[in-house]
Amino acid sequence: MLSIYAPGAHGLERINPPAGGALPEEAVWIDLLEPTLEEERRVEQALGLQVPTREEMREIETSNRLYEENGALYMTSTVLYKADTDSPETTQVTFILSGTRLVTNRYADLRAFKNFTIFAETHPTSCASAPLLLVGLLEALVNRIADVLEQVGANIDAISQRVFPRGSARRRIRHDYQSQLRDIGQNGELVSKARESLVSLARQLGFLQQSADGRVTPEARASLVTVSRDVVALSDHATFLVGKAQFLLDAALGVVTIDQNNILKIFSVVTVLLLPPSVIGAFYGMNFTYIPWLREPWGVWAALGMMVASALLPYLYFRGRGWL
Repeated sequence: MLSIYAPGAHGLERINPPAGGALPEEAVWIDLLEPTLEEERRVEQALGLQVPTREEMREIETSNRLYEENGALYMTSTVLYKADTDSPETTQVTFILSGTRLVTNRYADLRAFKNFTIFAETHPTSCASAPLLLVGLLEALVNRIADVLEQVGANIDAISQRVFPRGSARRRIRHDYQSQLRDIGQNGELVSKARESLVSLARQLGFLQQSADGRVTPEARASLVTVSRDVVALSDHATFLVGKAQFLLDAALGVVTIDQNNILKIFSVVTVLLLPPSVIGAFYGMNFTYIPWLREPWGVWAALGMMVASALLPYLYFRGRGWL
């Protein structure tokens, strides 16, 4: 889908693409969302540039992602996608800054782009030029990652309450270790993809700041510095969340091991307690002619008492030693 935007009196305005090959002169942002081959060729012919293919966008070499060609800056970043689902992904977005126009090529309908478009429709200063649009889109992507990290932090805190219940909650909470481990893994995967996006955006911001001489206004350059600082701060926070998720994973596995050991300890104690009565019962179950108290009326009660005492004495001994 080809979308064309131009600055208006009240903010960013969408223009219906004309039927011909030429693009409107007032167009400042051309957005390609899952473009067809015809749409790519139309933009290439109108602006005299080469739009990277989907396969080229996936390449990770810096020379294939960040470069200058025929006076245009080509920047491809990996951004977080489907962060609100159980299967977060990453996708590639290419930004092409060519003169007074910005071209974006993407194959995912990102929420950050929607949010920025809505914001720019009522803020004329954010769409006054192509560099300001570029900085605004990058800031929207960073803000989206910040929201994701904030949600992950809240999720990890909730998981921590389940792994380490406090006070009376220990008795009310029923441990579901599979659910806890699954939640920790999902949040850890989400943070990992967010860090990947932040690293990619940091590389793009660094390239843009070094290559933007004469192409970026002072206002856009100042915003670039602010966005770069936000990326660094979010990267540090993502590293902290990764460490916290790893700690919770180790702690949850440790709790599982402790509970398994407690279960085995109970079985071991029960075996020890039942062993002496079993020996006594087996002894009195033998078919011998002469067995102590065999013909006494109180013999059966004496045998039962011996069984109870043989089980009770080891139990009291274990309790006294603090093993139970």
